[in-house]
Amino acid sequence: MPRSPWTGPEPLLLASTSPTRRLLLESAALPVETASPDVDERALEADSLGLSPPDLALRLARAKADSVAARYPGRVVVGADQVLELDGAVFHKPADAAQARAQLTRLSGRTHALHAAVALAGPVRDAFVETARLRMRPLDARAIAAYVDCAGTDRVRSSVGGYQLEGPGIHLFESVAGDHSTVLGLPLLPLLARLRAAGYLDF
Repeated sequence: MPRSPWTGPEPLLLASTSPTRRLLLESAALPVETASPDVDERALEADSLGLSPPDLALRLARAKADSVAARYPGRVVVGADQVLELDGAVFHKPADAAQARAQLTRLSGRTHALHAAVALAGPVRDAFVETARLRMRPLDARAIAAYVDCAGTDRVRSSVGGYQLEGPGIHLFESVAGDHSTVLGLPLLPLLARLRAAGYLDF
């Protein structure tokens, strides 16, 4: 079995049940366990009026990390959150296919930002946010409906904006400026740098 660079006594604890985030960490040869944070994201967001979208993402990531760290003392915990911003407006996961089509119509032909925040809790305390900018192709109603049918309701409901770049959502875009892991919601390079600086990676 290939060795891991992780030097911690227990696996990294991801404060999320996102399979995409877990896969990103596992692809970097890190041992990972997951725990669901006890955080009401919409209530916290409502209590965060006035925060910029990047700062909102940071506050949500910190709340998730701290929630799990309180239940698992001594563990290195990673919390993450992602906020989609278009002209200062924050998007959420669409409730259904109709809302996904409406969101995609607003994003069509425009550039939006994905702010991906990460917070470390437990023995390591740190937080940061990285931003990617994505330009969507101009899409008419037929193209948007065809994409939603292709992706399926479950997939369009599972991510902000109604798309997953790692799936059929790649067809929607003209360009992406930013690291791929930032787009997926867990910026790996700055996270690994912080774990390395804290002594949890051996190379």
